Amino acid sequence: MMVFLIAEKDLELRGPGEFFGTKQSGVPAFKFANIVKDKALLDEAKILAKEILAKDPNLSSSENRLLRERYDKYYRHREKLFKY
Repeated sequence: MMVFLIAEKDLELRGPGEFFGTKQSGVPAFKFANIVKDKALLDEAKILAKEILAKDPNLSSSENRLLRERYDKYYRHREKLFKY
């Protein structure tokens, strides 16, 4: 569809802005992925993240300890900016 082509081009040119903040355009602080070029990889990561949270919503298992620590360090203070 033409609307999606325009939206994707806009995303490519201006960037998505902040996911958990107030900045509406610009390049996010991704270190390993490009939100446009790596869409398939990011979609797969989203599926895997949902699977992990379905099995362990509080990330309390030993295998998810590192995920919980990283979440607490980088995102816990931003929870009030989004609803899930």
